[in-house]
Amino acid sequence: MHPLSTDALTLLAGGLAAGLVAGTATCTAAQGGLLMGLADGRPGRDPAVLGWFLAGRLASYTAMGALLGLLGSVVSLPPQARAVLLVVAGVTVVGFAIRLMRHQGCAAPPPRAPSRYRAPLLGAATVLVPCGVTLGVQLIAVSSGSPLAGAAAMAGFVAGTAPAFALLGYVLRRVSRTRLARLAGVVAVGAGLWTAAAGVNLGGWISAPAPAAAGPGALSVTVWATREGYRPAMVTARAGVPVEVVFKRADQGCTGTVAIAGRDVALPATVRLPPQPPGLLRYACGMGMYAGFINFS
Repeated sequence: MHPLSTDALTLLAGGLAAGLVAGTATCTAAQGGLLMGLADGRPGRDPAVLGWFLAGRLASYTAMGALLGLLGSVVSLPPQARAVLLVVAGVTVVGFAIRLMRHQGCAAPPPRAPSRYRAPLLGAATVLVPCGVTLGVQLIAVSSGSPLAGAAAMAGFVAGTAPAFALLGYVLRRVSRTRLARLAGVVAVGAGLWTAAAGVNLGGWISAPAPAAAGPGALSVTVWATREGYRPAMVTARAGVPVEVVFKRADQGCTGTVAIAGRDVALPATVRLPPQPPGLLRYACGMGMYAGFINFS
């Protein structure tokens, strides 16, 4: 077998495993809110509509993987752009949820685009709402240097998360036809606000804590990525000289990818920073859920 084909099959299997083992919880939490756009569909079409959603998701992820493998990090969205998309996605989910609650009990809801058009578009849009494991697989696609291998890694990941998305979509569409629809809408509003808040956190558009007084900082600092965030949450480093930040991973989760100095880094890794002025440097996990600070003094 050609070495390139072997690499593609290996990455396909790796992406599938990542989706099944690690991506199910994080990606359904971050991206599942988009399924609210399908929740008010007609009875009896659940399998077809969910199939269109998953097909759109597979197509967009496979295309993204091919582009990443071909062009590398040139086509990767920087953290600030992803932050904007997270805010937009959160607002969109809130809009879907409010629509669902308003239409509950209405005899004739306003006409909408057919599900066979709306579902694949919503599925494709999930590629714009990152989860921690997705970013890790994207970095693998970048490092593959091959469009075939990159597409295989991303396609395998989508296949691994497909059962969870199918189950969540089926449940949402069933619940939307019962008296629990309003409760589901309230939960979805909370999920949308959480997604938007994650975008704000990732973008750094919140006030940073005032730096604590500290003596001369170190030339190398160590930060542990855990399920609860980065520990210690604030470290002190020396200003005006190059500094190494050693990120070690204690647990699996979204903290396994960190956005620092305008780029994404898969952990464990050592990040070498150029000389920094006195003050705080903020970094966050790829999903914007957890943040940490380096106090340069």
